[in-house]
This record gives sequence, structure tokens and C-alpha cells, in this order.
Amino acid sequence: MRLDEFLTRVRDRGEFHGDDEAEQVATAVLWVIASRIPPQEAAGLARELPAPLDDALCMERGRPETFGRAEFLRRVAQQTGARPRTAEWDAGAVLSTLAEAVPREHVDRLLARLPADCADLFGGPAPAGERTERRTEKGHRDRGDTHDGP
Repeated sequence: MRLDEFLTRVRDRGEFHGDDEAEQVATAVLWVIASRIPPQEAAGLARELPAPLDDALCMERGRPETFGRAEFLRRVAQQTGARPRTAEWDAGAVLSTLAEAVPREHVDRLLARLPADCADLFGGPAPAGERTERRTEKGHRDRGDTHDGP
């Protein structure tokens, strides 16, 4: 998949303002993924993605870390400057696009490495009720706020 196509899908699913925001979020999600999987798997996945997205997976980080869904989303939120609830939406936009962009065996290996409760993030657009909630929140999207408080 070409970069422009990947970013368009992420932008549309995440309801981002433009390709720059979609690229920032995609890079953040891939960077967190790379800290969770072995370097050789990250390199294999990177080969399937267009530049510059592939760079987020190729950073040397040593041994893969073990963390669950909440920590995964916290790290995405930290990288993007979003709230954790927004980070879940963001991760879903990127990972569902990733699932379409790379061969199924890469997705299966990635799913095997991530906590089981992350599988839904690869599943495509959110149901209509969640999309409405996102639109409401989006107007108040504050990239500097990294907590769910008022």
C-alpha cells in the first residue's frame, strides 16, 4: 500500500484533520508496537510499509517489553499528546489500516505478540454509537491533555 493510501485510510477512520495528523498518529502507534515485538519481527513488518512509516519500526530498542492494553494505550497517548480514550480510537484507526496493508501472516504474528484484548483494535471502524461519541470528543481534542479528567 502506498503512503498516501495508508494515510488516507488512517485519516478517514480516525477522523483526523489531515495527512500530517494521520502520519503523526500512525508513527506513534508503530513506535509503541516496535517496543513490544522482537526487532526482527519489527524489521519484517517495516519492509511491508511505505517510508517514512517503516522508520518507526526500525529503531533499536533492545529486548521487547511486556505490557498490556492499558499500558499500550497509555504509551500511544503519551506519544501523541492525546487522552487515553482518544489513543484507543487512534490505535484502532492505525491498526485496522495496518491489517489491510500488510500480508496476513504479519498481522497474525503481531496479534500473537500483543495482549489478546488488543485484537479488537485491528478490526476496522468503530460501531456507529462510538463514532458519534468520537465526533463530540474530537471538537475538544486537546493533544496536550494526557488524562481523561474534566
